[in-house]
Amino acid sequence: MKNIVRLFAILILTQSSFAFQNKQKLPNIVLINADDLGYGDLSCYGATKLQTPNIDKLAKEGRMFTDAHSASAVCTPSRYALLTGEYPIRYGNLNRPIFLKDKLVIDTQKETIASVLKKAGYATACVGKWHLGFGTKKPVDWNKPLTPGPNELGFDYYYGVPVVNSHPPFVYVENHNVVGLTEDDPFIYGQKAKTKEVFEKMNLDHIGGADKAHALYVDEQVGTHLKEKAIGWMKAQKEKPFFLYFATTNIHHPFTPAPQFKGTSESGLYGDFVHELDWIVGEVMKTLKEMGEADNTLVIFTSDNGGMFNATGQKAWKDGHKLNGDLLGFKFDAWEGGHRIPFIAHWPNKIKPGEVSDQLICNVDMLATFAALTEQKLEQGQGQDSKNILGAITGKTNKQIRDEVLLAPKRNSHLAIRKGNWLYIGAQGGGGFGSRKQGHHAFGGPAAISFAGEVNSDIKDGKIKADAQPAQLYNLKTDLYQTKNLYSLYPEKVIEMKALLKSYQSKK
Repeated sequence: MKNIVRLFAILILTQSSFAFQNKQKLPNIVLINADDLGYGDLSCYGATKLQTPNIDKLAKEGRMFTDAHSASAVCTPSRYALLTGEYPIRYGNLNRPIFLKDKLVIDTQKETIASVLKKAGYATACVGKWHLGFGTKKPVDWNKPLTPGPNELGFDYYYGVPVVNSHPPFVYVENHNVVGLTEDDPFIYGQKAKTKEVFEKMNLDHIGGADKAHALYVDEQVGTHLKEKAIGWMKAQKEKPFFLYFATTNIHHPFTPAPQFKGTSESGLYGDFVHELDWIVGEVMKTLKEMGEADNTLVIFTSDNGGMFNATGQKAWKDGHKLNGDLLGFKFDAWEGGHRIPFIAHWPNKIKPGEVSDQLICNVDMLATFAALTEQKLEQGQGQDSKNILGAITGKTNKQIRDEVLLAPKRNSHLAIRKGNWLYIGAQGGGGFGSRKQGHHAFGGPAAISFAGEVNSDIKDGKIKADAQPAQLYNLKTDLYQTKNLYSLYPEKVIEMKALLKSYQSKK
């Protein structure tokens, strides 16, 4: 009997020792994916009308990338690429945001960044904006368990905003269920809940009822609430290395910072919302330090696409804040402003402080990178568009790891391909929003370019010129701001890039 007890004790100690060694060997990973944060929205990337000291500190102590891109200039397809390692064109030309009626857009047989890390022994969580759908049927029944969803894609835990903070149902979801939902107060499509309208003039597809669940969702508390959930989950992790995918609702419209951040910037509510985001990042880093995990955690901070030129963005522009710096275009566009994003990697003792990289990387690369970090090999057909950029993140190599990247705007007609320094866009214009009305939510295209004082050889007085070329070619090494379309000057390069683009379109 004593021998059995001794053997049992040895077994427990061995398992505990293995868990301890595993936690020490593998770094924790925190991936913060901000929403609609533009290339020029951080002071470390050149912003002057707002300040982001906590994110700047990440850059100062880590590695900042200047040629990082989201695979799509649109929120849902960008997140699809981030999680699956596949371009959104692989999923039926996925090019639009999905809404409350839409089913899950990721096949549960797909590997995701969460499932790969879970196989490596990580505790995994997604906190924040999901925006990838739930279930297998349309429309989604919000009164029933929302499955499949994040939990079926490798996340042990999910808590957050199921769609987007500007669209119904305006509730929180925890794992498979709406928080606060009761049987006597169900959701009913076509009815309005007794809650504050976010956009009174927008034709939103309402789902009414469930006022108890709606009451828990307060616009100005969303950012701080999600922060509490994120750091609370981190603090609860004891035995395993952990992976937190923290998808903030900042800085997607509506711009609803908590009261303590209002009036703190020189660019209105837009800048104030960025200030709240910076504080959130600071709280995450503070928590890691308090936990004693700061030195053993890889923190990646990035955005899902470029900054959006909605009414609040236009006001910030008038105040002197350039959402995407001097890049051409905005969210939804194939132009650089639509998809070139901030990307900062922080990992003490593994990444040299203060480094700036011009290596071409994409958010679709996270799957292969996390697999490599945990010494796993992806099965054939999984993460087919993802490249292992671990060497770029750590600075072990300054060579280009990827030579090309497919870039998807809102309109599939404007699908773009980047190869080396060349960018080819298969149509005229940006391929994003196109309203010509200043102050309008969908203000974009040539009219917005002229309003913003940006220059492009195909655009004059807010319109595409009558003699403009049918498509676009830019050399980003000599013309980062895309002032001159070189389509007619390099016909052989056009043929090459067009053929490369078609090769992706035929592999869907």
